[in-house]
Amino acid sequence: MGKKVLIVGGVAGGASTAARLRRMDEDAEIIIFERGEYISFANCGLPYYIGGTITERRMLLVQTPERMKSMFNIDVRTQNEVIKIKREEKRIVVKDLKSGKIYEENYDVLVLSPGAEPIKPDIKGIDAKNIFTLRNMNNVDAIKEYIENNSPKRAAVVGAGYIGLEMVENLYNLGMEVSIIEKSNQVLNTIDYDMAAIVHEYLISKKIPLYLGDGVKEFNHSENETEILLESGRKLKADIVIIAIGVRPDIAFIKDSGIELGSRGGIKVDSYLRTSDPDIYAVGDAIEVEDFITKDAAIIPLAGPANKQGRIAADNIVGKKVKYKGTQGTAIAKIFDLTVGCTGNNEKVLEAKGIKHLSTVTITNSHAGYYPGALPMTVKLIYSPEGDIYGCQIVGFKGVDKRIDVVAASIRFNKKVFDLTELELAYAPPYSSAKDPVNMAGYVASNVLEGNMDVAHWYDIEQADLDKTIILDVTEPYERSFGFIQGSVNIPLGEIRERFEELPRDKEIIISCQVGLRAYIASKILKQKGFKNVRVLTGGFRHYRTVMKSKNTLPIWYS
Repeated sequence: MGKKVLIVGGVAGGASTAARLRRMDEDAEIIIFERGEYISFANCGLPYYIGGTITERRMLLVQTPERMKSMFNIDVRTQNEVIKIKREEKRIVVKDLKSGKIYEENYDVLVLSPGAEPIKPDIKGIDAKNIFTLRNMNNVDAIKEYIENNSPKRAAVVGAGYIGLEMVENLYNLGMEVSIIEKSNQVLNTIDYDMAAIVHEYLISKKIPLYLGDGVKEFNHSENETEILLESGRKLKADIVIIAIGVRPDIAFIKDSGIELGSRGGIKVDSYLRTSDPDIYAVGDAIEVEDFITKDAAIIPLAGPANKQGRIAADNIVGKKVKYKGTQGTAIAKIFDLTVGCTGNNEKVLEAKGIKHLSTVTITNSHAGYYPGALPMTVKLIYSPEGDIYGCQIVGFKGVDKRIDVVAASIRFNKKVFDLTELELAYAPPYSSAKDPVNMAGYVASNVLEGNMDVAHWYDIEQADLDKTIILDVTEPYERSFGFIQGSVNIPLGEIRERFEELPRDKEIIISCQVGLRAYIASKILKQKGFKNVRVLTGGFRHYRTVMKSKNTLPIWYS
């Protein structure tokens, strides 16, 4: 007789644990307890079902109890909620939500995969019938039903993370006027402000109001609409509201069990995904993982890591001794035609932890410029003074997914920025350039680390003392008609060799062009002419203009 393994929670972590365990041990008795009606569903697909991109509800149901039984001989008990763990007796207490019956079940090994619950703050009026969170099939059904029955014309999304912005797109595509309310001064806190500014600019082009740096104070309801009072005193009206301000581990049921929690409030596990009780494992959104970059404890609720953790937990239950090596937070989001990808740590995290780092921004085309349809892609690479890759953020329209995956793989296998220059990536004009955007990011970072180039950032321009600093614009005069940095001096790149004596040698020179390439060439010329203090504006005027446009108009909204 094999071990009796009880699994609390299905979806990514629990279901993958069960399936892997059965493949490894045909004799184990496996029971999954799921509080909801569905054992495994595609929660990442929920916004797209609401918006109509996914047309059939059944497509969201990844696995059913019947298939789990027939394929894997696993006992799946939906609408059965685990309400208590009796560790000393190796038993759990379960409530059958259909009958109300409470019963107990013993175990040899217990796996906790309860997931996370949406954060729903204590705000006046938040429990109204037109205010929703989105985490499971019940939520999505309720939202769909409300939209079909009430035909809302105005929507407000509170929270501008991945789910929030995906809901913005899908509600917008249903014909609604959509507003975004975000407590932070930017959307998508997994990326840095300068990269989020690109998203701000894009959303503004869609005429989507952004209420950034502002929170909800209260909801006031009348018969046909909701008035949202913000902390700033501004007011807006909506017919439907989505709360998407984040999630937290759904672990109330382990209270008094003695299972140790970590510093971030999640279930503490070791590298084998064991809790403080060696017969209890935990996986998924409820656990604290090791940040792959900083090695600190972190809660990173993502489907990919949850699936991998389920597989590893199952391997360890059967005695394989496999370690989970940390989560690097690789994520991607579609925001209308725009794609945002990130992996590793952003600068905000590194600065908060006091970790010394460098960053460079490159703007290249998604594929060869001479082939039709090439679109700009902004790549921000973050790295140590020794060249270790700490993180990467990419915003663009085409090909972001494959580039962020290349960098994510490089981080996972401990490669340095110099290695990015050596990657031999697939090239044909419709797909890339002979020097792929990942190669280019590596070249620029390598130039910095090897002393070939010193960089300035958008905030250096903002803070520059023009009595001590020259901002040199090396674009053509006609380009300045489309915008330039105030106070800059214009000497086109082609004239630098003849006019360099016009520049003072006792001042710092920050060189700008559209994206950085011409500025780099100009810096090489000036340094070889004896200029000592020369820096290149990383990302060029294009990146600087986008950031400053966002920064100088925050909070952004339309009246």
